Amino acid sequence: MRKGENFNRPAKGSTIKVEPIRKKRDIQSIKKMLADNPRNQALFTIGINTNLRASDLLSIKAGQVRDLKPGDSIQIKEKKTGKFRVVTLNKACTQAIQKLLASSPYDDNDPLFVGQRGPLTVPSVHRLVKSWCRAINLKGNYGSHSLRKTWGYHQRVTFGTDIPRLMVCFNHSTQRQTLDYLCIQPEEIKDVYENEL
Repeated sequence: MRKGENFNRPAKGSTIKVEPIRKKRDIQSIKKMLADNPRNQALFTIGINTNLRASDLLSIKAGQVRDLKPGDSIQIKEKKTGKFRVVTLNKACTQAIQKLLASSPYDDNDPLFVGQRGPLTVPSVHRLVKSWCRAINLKGNYGSHSLRKTWGYHQRVTFGTDIPRLMVCFNHSTQRQTLDYLCIQPEEIKDVYENEL
């Protein structure tokens, strides 16, 4: 290994999979822990209530969300695909946004999520998510993408949203890609075979 090389970084072309936060009580524990930090609470809340990638969350400007009510939508140009997407925000998102905007002055062109040295970055969001999960003793591999995966997991498991609709929401080209993305567990496949007719 050369000096300054990060041995934790995956080899070029390989990926490390992160997991969704599966238990609602773990989500509630993180929300409670972040209650006194409006920025982190809003980042977590919007992240698990939309299917936005971290890079797209970080592109949100204060003026885009300042006057939103539950059920209102914002348009975002995806950094990864370059496509425009319309995302509807629920009550949890709009409340977290209002709390954040009330916590310090924001101009309309200011990024919603800033740190001490300027706008947050995807690596900083990754570290934050890891630290939140570690703080509640959550076992597994978590990172910035866990927020988006948590949304998908709970849409499927908690709310019963079907795979074809989730495939469209995630902009995946195949259902297989969506199934892999949503971390379908081997025991779920096994359960299917236990159904009797």
